[in-house]
Amino acid sequence: MKMKIKYYIGLAAATLTLVGCSKEFLETEPTEFVSSSQIAEYSEDNPALQAANVSGIYSLMYQTGTGGTDLDHDDYGQKGYDVYSDLLSSDAVLAGYTYGWYSGISKMQATVNYTDLDNYKVWRYYYRIVFSANNVIEGLGGNDVDEELETPEARLYMGQAKALRAYAYFYLAQFFQEGYDPSEAILPIYLDTQTDAQPLSPASDVYSLMVSDLNDAIALLDGTTRNGLQEVDKSIAQGLLAYVYGAMGEYDQVKTITQDVITTGGYSILTAEEVVYNPETQSGGGFNDVNNSSWMWGVDLTSDQGLDLVSWWGQMDVFTYSYAYVGDPKSIDLGLYDAIPDNDVRKGQFQIVSGYGANQPLAINKFYAPARTLGGQRNVTADYVYMRIEEMYLLHAEASAITDPTAAITSLKAVLSERVDDVSYLDALSGQALKDEIYLQTRIEMWGEGKSYLAMKRNQATIVRASNHLSDVGAEIPYDDDRLTFEIPLSEIQNNPNIN
Repeated sequence: MKMKIKYYIGLAAATLTLVGCSKEFLETEPTEFVSSSQIAEYSEDNPALQAANVSGIYSLMYQTGTGGTDLDHDDYGQKGYDVYSDLLSSDAVLAGYTYGWYSGISKMQATVNYTDLDNYKVWRYYYRIVFSANNVIEGLGGNDVDEELETPEARLYMGQAKALRAYAYFYLAQFFQEGYDPSEAILPIYLDTQTDAQPLSPASDVYSLMVSDLNDAIALLDGTTRNGLQEVDKSIAQGLLAYVYGAMGEYDQVKTITQDVITTGGYSILTAEEVVYNPETQSGGGFNDVNNSSWMWGVDLTSDQGLDLVSWWGQMDVFTYSYAYVGDPKSIDLGLYDAIPDNDVRKGQFQIVSGYGANQPLAINKFYAPARTLGGQRNVTADYVYMRIEEMYLLHAEASAITDPTAAITSLKAVLSERVDDVSYLDALSGQALKDEIYLQTRIEMWGEGKSYLAMKRNQATIVRASNHLSDVGAEIPYDDDRLTFEIPLSEIQNNPNIN
């Protein structure tokens, strides 16, 4: 496997604001954080003082510019990188180059050019989460004080911070390593905000940190209550741990964890009516509301957040004043679309809109601003989804496919029975055929949600670009192709002296 060298953005680029009594100070980073040096000594007695820092981390996940740019309209947190990954997996198609956003990703050119800012934005965003999580962990006493945290507030904030640090390292590992190789040096590890630039650590150490953080988070968050769907709770930490173990190929662990989330999480699979909008009855579902029964993790966006064109909705939805509306729609790969049976309700999520998308199927009945007026949503109030329960069923099925096909089919049926009329065909599947079906159903179910890329890597799949792509039509691209992962940004090369 060819190693792609990555570096940590210079610490100065990620330093949090230092707030003091003096009116004159250098403001280097966002004011949503309170300096850990100011409140750490007080947090032992009053852990609620960390609430602002934790809230700031969640804000980073949807705010604009969190990848370090001021003007880039694809720099708006986690959902921006979901678009990157959907396009790299080729399940999503950039159907127009009018404005140019995502063209370098769609053409798989940005990922092999370390001077391209797309590499910088990914690296900067996730390490900014790492740094911010470390700020909270330090404020609560450091990495090794879990057993001493007695108040529910302290356990809640420490658990969330450790889960969010693992979340960031997980996506860094996915985006910057071509395939899981435990011996390959891939990322610097930072466990505090004071450490200088570090050399690359092997994947085994990076993944070990994720597992440790998430197990700590699960224990800490057990019995706590989060303050809204935007925050991590025990089930989210378990879901993240399942993804980590899945990337490592530790499927026995994935099976156990996902089964526990399914059994105890309290979430329900979206019904056939909930999963797709029906234009004839003008009713049905829409992936735009955190109150959806299957959503585990998401954010309730309101006009107070100030999102508009620079947002996921501003890039993906024709019912929002968006790039999709004015010339650069994102459609589904025709090969994947054709693989959806006509009797599958999810086929109806996609529709050709006259005058938009070069007559390609767009997901206008899955993702849409509720008013459904073309170009109508200017201030974004439609919500973001980060994780939902269907992922846990599909991961459970994937993990069970070889050693327990009966359990795999049961989990797959739980989802598909709400999508197609007859699921009996699944009973005849086993071995690779069953694994292939689960992978296909994951791609269909999770289209547009940033999960196809992760599934592609877990399944070591080869993608084939259908005829509606604007570049590399018909190309067969293996999961570990150099073009599907990012390069270390130029700024890091210039700032980290500890890389060979």
